[in-house]
Amino acid sequence: MEDVGDTVAALGLPVGDPAAAGTSPRTFDDGAQYRVEIPSVEGPEALQAVIDTADEYRVPVHRVSQGSGIMLQTDAEIDRMVALGRQNGIEVCLFVGPRASWDVGAQARADTGMVVGGSLRGADQLAFGVEDVRRGCELGLRSVLVGDLGQLWVLNELRSRGALPADLVLKTSVTLPAANPATARVLEGLGATTINLPVDLSVAQIAAIREAVTVPLDMYIEAADDFGGSVRYYELPEIVRVAAPVYLKFTVRNAPGLYPAGGHLRELVLSTARERVRRAAIGLGTLERAAARPFPRQDGTPPTERSA
Repeated sequence: MEDVGDTVAALGLPVGDPAAAGTSPRTFDDGAQYRVEIPSVEGPEALQAVIDTADEYRVPVHRVSQGSGIMLQTDAEIDRMVALGRQNGIEVCLFVGPRASWDVGAQARADTGMVVGGSLRGADQLAFGVEDVRRGCELGLRSVLVGDLGQLWVLNELRSRGALPADLVLKTSVTLPAANPATARVLEGLGATTINLPVDLSVAQIAAIREAVTVPLDMYIEAADDFGGSVRYYELPEIVRVAAPVYLKFTVRNAPGLYPAGGHLRELVLSTARERVRRAAIGLGTLERAAARPFPRQDGTPPTERSA
């Protein structure tokens, strides 16, 4: 029987998770290895809080993402978020709607059925999801968060045919996780511009995925409780080294869920937005200290310089 390793290698995929993960040679277009993303920025007031707190902590915020969705914001609110992003050099990424977890179906709310929460149920929901993206694009949005595999394909097809802007970023959600190199390759092939990884992958597993795709990866350094609540600040230097180009995402543990957000959760939305930026400052401090006094590396070789 043909060796499984040879079979996998023939597909252009890594044969295993490298015990001594190599340094990624890839960067963003500007030469940076990492960028900072603040997730769960639920509306323009929260985005302003992120901008103000980033100034206070001297944190470069490159992207904000939002989970309540395009459909739960007014035109004026989306206009304001897009304008604030443009003025401050921040990519604004909004989740598309609807999704199964808020639909009439029961499976997404069952303990063992939550895996389908980000999917679109039926042809009507798929059409609604496309309309959500079209509305956002008409308001100037150029980055959307996608949790359904078929919708990713549809949006990429529409983008390639000129029905959606050519510069539209299709960011896959952590609810559509790429847990291995083959899945990441599939998402990239379907048009994903940036790929969210599960929060609990080891550095070696992340490195294997980086070998399989060229697009940026998204990685939670601190994850919400309902996604496992991992806190990985001391792994940051290694994650940057093997995953570059990578978006470093910072949320907060021990915080209630925000989706769908609204005025009834205003104070929580704003306080957690500010705290996420503070967590990012802690993470960047970890990287700075590692550059000055390198932490031990997996493969025992000298550290490489990291850049944002």
